[in-house]
Amino acid sequence: MRMRSFLLGLPVLALISCQNAPTKEKESMMLSEEAMKTGQDPHSYAQADAKVKHLNWIADVNFEKKEISAVANWDIEVQAGAQNIFFDIYDLQIDSIKVDGDLVNFALSPFDHHLGQGLRIPIGESSKKVSIYYRTGDDARALQWLDPAQTADKNHPFLFTQSQAILARSWVPTQDSPGIRFTYDAKVSVPKDMIALMSASNPMERLDDGVYKFQMPQAIPSYLLAMAVGNVRFEAISDRTGVYAEPSLLDTSAYEFADLEKMVQAAEGLYGPYAWGRYDLIVLPPSFPFGGMENPRLTFATPTILAGDRSLVSLVAHELAHSWSGNLVTNATWDDFWLNEGFTVYFEHRIMEAVYGHEYSEMLASLTRAGLQEAAVEMLKEVPNDTKLKLDLEGRNPDDGVTSIPYDKGYFFLRLIEERVGRERFDEFLKNYFQGHKFEVMTTEEFITYLKENLLSEEEYAAIKGDTWIYETGIPDNLPEVQSDRFQKVDAALNTFLSSGDLPASTITDAWTTHEWLHLINSLPDSTSLEQLAQLDEAYGLSASGNSEISAAWFQPTIAAGYEAVYPKVESFLTSVGRRKFLTPTYKALLSAGQDKMAKDIYTKARPNYHAVSRETMDALLDWKE
Repeated sequence: MRMRSFLLGLPVLALISCQNAPTKEKESMMLSEEAMKTGQDPHSYAQADAKVKHLNWIADVNFEKKEISAVANWDIEVQAGAQNIFFDIYDLQIDSIKVDGDLVNFALSPFDHHLGQGLRIPIGESSKKVSIYYRTGDDARALQWLDPAQTADKNHPFLFTQSQAILARSWVPTQDSPGIRFTYDAKVSVPKDMIALMSASNPMERLDDGVYKFQMPQAIPSYLLAMAVGNVRFEAISDRTGVYAEPSLLDTSAYEFADLEKMVQAAEGLYGPYAWGRYDLIVLPPSFPFGGMENPRLTFATPTILAGDRSLVSLVAHELAHSWSGNLVTNATWDDFWLNEGFTVYFEHRIMEAVYGHEYSEMLASLTRAGLQEAAVEMLKEVPNDTKLKLDLEGRNPDDGVTSIPYDKGYFFLRLIEERVGRERFDEFLKNYFQGHKFEVMTTEEFITYLKENLLSEEEYAAIKGDTWIYETGIPDNLPEVQSDRFQKVDAALNTFLSSGDLPASTITDAWTTHEWLHLINSLPDSTSLEQLAQLDEAYGLSASGNSEISAAWFQPTIAAGYEAVYPKVESFLTSVGRRKFLTPTYKALLSAGQDKMAKDIYTKARPNYHAVSRETMDALLDWKE
């Protein structure tokens, strides 16, 4: 594996603990000789000469204190000459550390807002195990502790984690780089009226003693560590798939995800066997900041995809696809994020085509293309370098790279390759890529080499402008076209309405899916009048829609036009949904429309219910000060 080396110098280490330590004078002298630096990954302090291999995690979840107290027992692999092993932590209270059973000194780097702290532990070449006793802090950014009122059923508290990109270090001391993989087992104690679940083998029923044991025999990176604790129930979809949800949402969720097994089979038919045993899904409370998170064996999903008509399950296809692209073959650093997400969007579209047909998948691709072009225009003005597939996130929060570029520009680059060589050859290439590199990591440069050695000649690579796609800003001029007959019918209906005021008949709109409504809303010109918006709203109840995708799209033209009838829905939406995909454009629309006071008033109410991932983005957007 070839990885770029980053050395970010930090001030000298701060002494934290002196269990069985030398004198303070000697230790201070020793520590002042060496500054702690990041390693091959600019977002981790881990060094190549001492790495973790297996985690045994024993934890107690305390809802009263909103604290996890735990011991992380790490099996480690040490190279000759190694004197220390380095971990990443963020707001963890370290109580003590043992190496092979003996208490040792440890030291921490100064705090960095993005990275947290580096934890240095002395070891020898023969060291085998590091045990870290610790407690989580109030600023553990991966953890969201929810009061009962913040859940669907409102009778039990809830806890869930979100470790991607570098937040695992705030609830487990770990080498928090996507390039370092490990297996794990866990023993977790929770209140007896709740159930614990992890990205591992999971119980299907609540245990009376509240003590749950987990096994994850496949090696994962830290960002795929996950846990949820709450009052949830399980319903099987097939022998290897099922759904967890709060009791009031279980039937709805099981209906919505009835095609889980079909999706797994479709994915296996494309790119080889599913490698993770079971594929289950948990519907989390609405504060979950993303649409979904591809935690192995247990996808975390937002309730905003419960549309009632299975029209938003492409998100599930996306998270399932990560079982190959991302979880199986992983980006080496967050600069290579498109290798996770671009491949996954391509795979997602192929799953949707296999399950629901080519016409349906092309409709989704058309939305993807339009969204990419719109996002790229805005990003070229504000952050042009972030429109490259190969990112440069050194010194930044890697979460800054979570834009439509790695997802959708990456997808269209792969679609371009498919169009060049034909689907049959490209499918064979991808299948060999996933199976030949499973449980390994990949850099952009390694992928380009593999692509040229196994699929494209130098001339073919140049002909599709491969380096332009990967290393240059913006969207290349050979962006693949997408044709959607279903959207052409929507366009015709919209043009009739705009020119004559005649609304599409219910015989037409009754057959529309969420995606057709999104296309209509997104296609409304800036010149759409308040009267026309009101006419659409009265006919189709768009402001009252219970579909989050439609609501978030409808807010864009209505807020911009000053359509005040939508304002109450905007407030109720922003105070009840925590998905960042919806929050960001809605708050931006309010700011652009000069509704700064409304935006900040709503945010004051809503902020306590948002996950730290969403809060950080919204704080910056709204220039929020505590």
